[in-house]
Formats: sequence, structure tokens, C-alpha cells
Amino acid sequence: MGVLDVIKARRSVRVYKGDSIPEEVLARIMEAARNAPSGKNLQPWKFILVRDAEKRMQLAEASRKQYFMAEAPLIIVACGYPDRSYQRQGNYMASWSIDVSIAVDHLMLQAQEEGLGTCWIGAFDEVEVKTLLGIPKGVKVLALTPLGYPDEAPAHRGRRDLDQVVCSERYED
Repeated sequence: MGVLDVIKARRSVRVYKGDSIPEEVLARIMEAARNAPSGKNLQPWKFILVRDAEKRMQLAEASRKQYFMAEAPLIIVACGYPDRSYQRQGNYMASWSIDVSIAVDHLMLQAQEEGLGTCWIGAFDEVEVKTLLGIPKGVKVLALTPLGYPDEAPAHRGRRDLDQVVCSERYED
């Protein structure tokens, strides 16, 4: 499958089988994240792999009670280091959130290639997640994703036409 095919096939999965993920498959997924580009190649990220069923349920509770997350055999928590990232992105911000987002996208696309499902979770209480996982001050939680074999086939939700999102030479509405 080509990269564009993987991108077009990826869906947010909210129903998972309980099947475990082979370690070699998980290693390829995390390798995809590790190889993501980042500002000045600073790689300001850390990923926490949560397999424990009780902890997965607690993370789901801390994620606005999105209990479907706990059905997956694994939840990945993506963290970033604001102080260890490129500080002049666009000459006005630190790059950590962009860098970590790219790494999460890489792991989600590799998961799709491996036949696994993911769902970007941005609705969570960062203080609760940090407390549950012992994440220190100075480290930010950007996103969580359940990871597992899908037990549903979500429909394609459509995208805007290319001419609605691309312009040439200068910004146009």
C-alpha cells in the first residue's frame, strides 16, 4: 500500500478487539514515531505505553469518560518537552506541539499500515493524566491514542475539495 493509500484509509476507531499487539508490530509503529522530523532535529518527545487495564480505564476516565479507549490493549500517551524544542518556530513560538503532532501522525499512519486502529484523543485533563503516569513538571501531554485491532469499519467522513484548501502565490479566500 502506498503512503497516500494509507492516509486515505486511516479512520478514527472507537471499537477495538482485545487481541494483543505483537511486539515487532509495536516496535515498527514506535520506530515510525521516532523517525518523525522535528525543529532542529531536537526530537522533544516521549511516549508512554500503557498496557495495564486499570490504568487504561483511569486514562479513559481522565479523557472526558471516553471509555472506548480502555477497550484497546494499549494506550499511547504522547508527551513533549517545551524547553527542549526549537524556540523560534515562526519567530513566535516553541515547536514542541508541532513536533510531537508529526510524530503521533507518523505512528498512526504506521498503525494503519499494520492493520491497527487509533483515535487522536485531545479531550483530556492534563493534570489527571500527569498524576496517573508520574509525568514531571515541565513535560506537557499533547495527545493520547488507543491502539488495537479495530472491531468496526468507520465510514469515510469526507474532505473539502482541494481548491478550497489550496491557493497559489498568495492567500485567497
